Amino acid sequence: MPSLLRSPYAAVAAVAAAYLVVGFSIENQYYQLMITLMLLWTVMGLSWNTLSGYSGMISFGHASFWGLGAYTVTLALVKFDLTPWLGIPLGIAVGTLGALIIGYPTFRLRGHYFALAMLAYPLALLYIFEYLGYQEVPLPMKREQPVLYMQFASQRTYILLSVVLLVLAMLISLRVERSRFGLSLLAIKQNEPAAEAAGINSLRWKLLAIMLSGAFGSAAGGMYALVLLVVTPPTVFGVLVSAQALVLALFGGVGTLWGPVIGGAILVPLAETLHGELGHILPGIQGVVYGMAIILVILMAPEGLYWRVRDWLVASGRIQPRAALGIGADATLRPAQRITVTPAAAAETPNSNGQPLLEVRNLSRSFGGLQALQDIDFSIAAGRLQGVIGPNGSGKTTLFNVLNGFLRPNHGEILFKGGSLVGLKPNQVCRLGIGRTFQVVRTFPRMSVLQNAMVGAFVAARSDREAQGLAMDALDRVGLVERADVLAGVLTNKERRLMELARALASRPHLVLLDETLAGLSHHETNDLLEVLQKLNKQGLTIVIIEHTMHAMVRLADDFIVLDHGRKVTQGKPEQVTREPQVIEAYLGKRWMDRVEN
Repeated sequence: MPSLLRSPYAAVAAVAAAYLVVGFSIENQYYQLMITLMLLWTVMGLSWNTLSGYSGMISFGHASFWGLGAYTVTLALVKFDLTPWLGIPLGIAVGTLGALIIGYPTFRLRGHYFALAMLAYPLALLYIFEYLGYQEVPLPMKREQPVLYMQFASQRTYILLSVVLLVLAMLISLRVERSRFGLSLLAIKQNEPAAEAAGINSLRWKLLAIMLSGAFGSAAGGMYALVLLVVTPPTVFGVLVSAQALVLALFGGVGTLWGPVIGGAILVPLAETLHGELGHILPGIQGVVYGMAIILVILMAPEGLYWRVRDWLVASGRIQPRAALGIGADATLRPAQRITVTPAAAAETPNSNGQPLLEVRNLSRSFGGLQALQDIDFSIAAGRLQGVIGPNGSGKTTLFNVLNGFLRPNHGEILFKGGSLVGLKPNQVCRLGIGRTFQVVRTFPRMSVLQNAMVGAFVAARSDREAQGLAMDALDRVGLVERADVLAGVLTNKERRLMELARALASRPHLVLLDETLAGLSHHETNDLLEVLQKLNKQGLTIVIIEHTMHAMVRLADDFIVLDHGRKVTQGKPEQVTREPQVIEAYLGKRWMDRVEN
């Protein structure tokens, strides 16, 4: 297991060699067919994992791609005498296009609504193909030039072709897993709002994932039709097709290349062997095997066998956590190798024309009858450290959510460097130069600290290596370089807040919105974080911070904006604002004034 984690390409070669040795040493044609089916179902599991395993969008409808591939190859041969050597690539194209058509509207849904919507597509296709009269379509036997039509006398040839397909699917999956593609999907899976705020275009990455998933599934479905020589809607569009792909990935482990490979190697031969030996006594025993597999996984390894074993190896010290994480996990840069980064705010002087960096005019936002923000006006010059204070429920976090695109204002203007932000999505706002942290820290717990920061760096980097350099620079600026290889899920509260700040800095923003960054910190930890923020501000970074720790805010902020019940009460210097009667009455209280006077 450790060697697999350290040398994935060698492991792929070992898996291929093992299948070839077993497949070519078996004489029984039934078991040769079983090996072929095991390979194809493993590819189908990789198809499901490419979308659902990495992004977390659970699909009950991957039979759509399997069936489209099978029927494309079959009908191309039957109707147009097109060789499967061209029919399979055509099926891949059809499956990829079908995935795009399915994904674009369906990704607007979340959770079980998405899963149920995906289930509807293969069921609809099943009825469509039955209605069109394709209830049972046999592939014609070609006695002349059978090789041209992928009809071979020996089942071992199908095993060889299926191994080639599996290796291609594994190598592509490995490439996805170890690139910004996979890291972006994992970020979306673990915390989509944080990924969007870091500049990840979640819709784009999910569409690419489902298109690649559709290509895998269609290729496997096309080969499946050639192996069985007959296609029916229930066998390729049925619910059990989607369920089997899902079970293989869940059993082996989701979100990793090895999950479907493990699931396919264990469950498919077990189910098919029992079916061959006991199918006449217990019809449907294959379903029993997959049902028991799900029960065992839920009870003993909810994330799958791979993650269960991996976590045990990490806990026992046999492998380091970074060995199983992919991009950026094993490549911490030495100081001499790091990319030198000039803070964007200082480098480009965005207000050189005299305009404020950020302007808010008559901004309002309501939720039904509740007016969360009402006619808010303010402007912030570049290089300032602006505090936003007010009692709970005054609209502070709502203001941030409107500024960086999570909420759309009912009316009003938001101008950043002279351009409007209204109507932009969070990832678009980030790309313009606005970073964001959250009131409740949003981390990607199964990623390392470095990978968390890299998610933020992708918007400013042209390559993965440049993103890694930007991420290391951001970690250096907040003092977390030594923790770069640590899993984010084990960090302290202070370290998580610094890491979230580093993720925002890695995008090279001009402006950072910090939502209660000091919350939950001790006095000593608060001082440490204040020093970091003051240093960043001196480097030219504009900061807007929401905070309830008033003594820290008085030391930190250049100006205060005070909100109460969605309205701006006042704006000015801390020493001026904290003495205004309306601020004392609405927020600080008389005890604050007594302490100031004493």
